[in-house]
Amino acid sequence: MVTEAEWERVQGELRFGQVFTGTVVRVPRPGAIGVFVDIGLSVGGFVDVVLLPRRRSEDWPAEGTVTDFEVWWVHSDHQQIRLKPSDPQYLCEDFADFVARFRPNWPSDIGKAVRGPRPSTP
Repeated sequence: MVTEAEWERVQGELRFGQVFTGTVVRVPRPGAIGVFVDIGLSVGGFVDVVLLPRRRSEDWPAEGTVTDFEVWWVHSDHQQIRLKPSDPQYLCEDFADFVARFRPNWPSDIGKAVRGPRPSTP
């Protein structure tokens, strides 16, 4: 984990759809959880199982795989950058349907800051 100040700094520089070349560093339970990715920042990246191929976990990127990933969202509680694979071979087969159902604003989010203005405190 990084300090709160570092986490805020990193979030402030991220944009939805921003592409990072990353290295898969851990695949803890193929087919069940997702993959951890080093994208060269002080904060780790993670690709959730729902964005990876569902038919065969053998189609997931293996540890050591270097490929491009896009910023999908951030998980503030875990100080983690959630990513999606840029390479279609590592992306779930029904990504277009997934986006239409669960993230219909995705195309218009691309390029926007992942963190909007903080709510004002009373």
